[in-house]
Amino acid sequence: MKNKMKMWLLVGLLTLSGVQAFSQMSVSYYASSLSKAGLAYNFSDRFWTELRVYSNTTIDDFTPELVFCYNVAKKEHHNVYLGLGGNVNFFTGFVMPVGLQVMPLTNFKRFSFHIEFQPTLDIEGDFILQSSAGLRYKFEKRK
Repeated sequence: MKNKMKMWLLVGLLTLSGVQAFSQMSVSYYASSLSKAGLAYNFSDRFWTELRVYSNTTIDDFTPELVFCYNVAKKEHHNVYLGLGGNVNFFTGFVMPVGLQVMPLTNFKRFSFHIEFQPTLDIEGDFILQSSAGLRYKFEKRK
């Protein structure tokens, strides 16, 4: 029952966030041994948040992760960002993502590649160093 409640909560949050501001949304995938899929909302050019879900776990180990990020360096073709957040269930603790996002196509900056290093401190005392590479697509702003 607890897992069903978590799933419905996640579906509700994703639905509400998409309805409120689709124009500032982006989707991403993080490929690693602990792969994740994410849905992000950009508050501004510098601040954004992302809800990530670990994609290679069973439904019993369904693990959402919420991070708040800041673009430390925002250039025309790349961003460097830092973040702080947490996750629950399979891992339960704090995360601090550090990443580089690169927009290689000059005429199509909505598409980007990213690499990320993420130290994770599990409440049980485990320290996990995650690294990933992936893709991000930012939806076009409505006019």
